[in-house]
Amino acid sequence: MDLFLNFPLWAALAAIVFAQVVKIPIRLIVTKEFKPGLAFSTGGMPSSHSAAVAALTTGVGIVEGVTSTTFAVACVFSIIIMFDASGVRRQAGEQAVVLNQLIKDFQMFVDGAKDWNKKEEFEKRQELKELLGHQPIEVFFGGLSGVLIAFLLYPLY
Repeated sequence: MDLFLNFPLWAALAAIVFAQVVKIPIRLIVTKEFKPGLAFSTGGMPSSHSAAVAALTTGVGIVEGVTSTTFAVACVFSIIIMFDASGVRRQAGEQAVVLNQLIKDFQMFVDGAKDWNKKEEFEKRQELKELLGHQPIEVFFGGLSGVLIAFLLYPLY
């Protein structure tokens, strides 16, 4: 199957797996918290989005050359994804922090109201996910790891 011979695809997938898995020991070293669930969550160091698109672009550059149209498309795609990871998604995460605090404040206010505690639906609410985007340094190291993974995997291709 030709799909298994697509080096840029495999480089990108390997970069995603690497970036997601390496978040666990990084968190352990920095905060002394062991959180295996980080492998399946968004946000954190390094950015798996950045690692994936950087590995994809690097793989395309290695296979097709940096003067190819496909490399240009992949490069622009990577820039947009990395900008989004550190901009729009990060801002959405910061807004989620504020909204979650508003919900908690509202809950304290309403808890004093008569019969409010008997309502199950309120107890079932879920907090918004706050860790959506990335700090610029997380995007940088995600991109760097993607490029390195593509170059390290290419000799095996």
